[in-house]
Amino acid sequence: MTERGDVIYEARNLSKRYGAVVALDDANLKLHAGEVVGLVGDNGAGKSTLVKCLSGAHAPSSGQLLLDGVERSWKSPHDAIQAGVETLYQDSGLAPHLSVSANVFLGREELKPGLLGRMGFLAQKSMDRRAHEDLDRVGIAVPASGRSVAQLSGGQRQAVAIGRAVAWASRVIILDEPTNHLGARQAGEVLHVVERAKAEGLGVIFISHTLPHVLQVTDRVVVLRLGRVVKDAPTSEFDVDTLLGTITGLISD
Repeated sequence: MTERGDVIYEARNLSKRYGAVVALDDANLKLHAGEVVGLVGDNGAGKSTLVKCLSGAHAPSSGQLLLDGVERSWKSPHDAIQAGVETLYQDSGLAPHLSVSANVFLGREELKPGLLGRMGFLAQKSMDRRAHEDLDRVGIAVPASGRSVAQLSGGQRQAVAIGRAVAWASRVIILDEPTNHLGARQAGEVLHVVERAKAEGLGVIFISHTLPHVLQVTDRVVVLRLGRVVKDAPTSEFDVDTLLGTITGLISD
């Protein structure tokens, strides 16, 4: 297990309002290097709003975001990505007709050196090799990086999507329901990649309704209810029943 490092990403007193509706109310969250934090809550608890603020998709109405102790104000998700914060939503965003390596480099394609590159020719062999190395580094066993994503299982596709995010993230990776609709074996493949991301020293935010997966892979759990953080505690303090009770309000801190 990787020893937990310094705080790399922090939300301080974050709020988001849509007119009269308060979707997020004075929320605080800290994420350390080499740590997996579970973010849980019922539908409408504010998880998606918090993730959108953290990822740069939405600007908070008030509060602060700090990356490596420096206050940041994302104008777009691209700003967050450029700073090392990668987000994988439930829709993995893979292009099934493209190869694994093409998906890993989607939007970041490498061109051949010299005149051919200026003419728009891609450095396909280099991308295939680097994609294979990047996925192998995070423990993803894909038969060939040139294989079409459409030929992969659901678990392999999701693992590739996470592997792509891990390969490009330098600080933080946010995973929104990464094991949703996967079988036990496929979900196990994805959870293994999450553990490898932690071992790489990344900070991981893991959002899931599948509470056993949250308990299996996280170090700490943050519970949201009605837009507020109602519990932030080590995962060891929870089991499925107490975590469910905290989410629903049947158990109060």
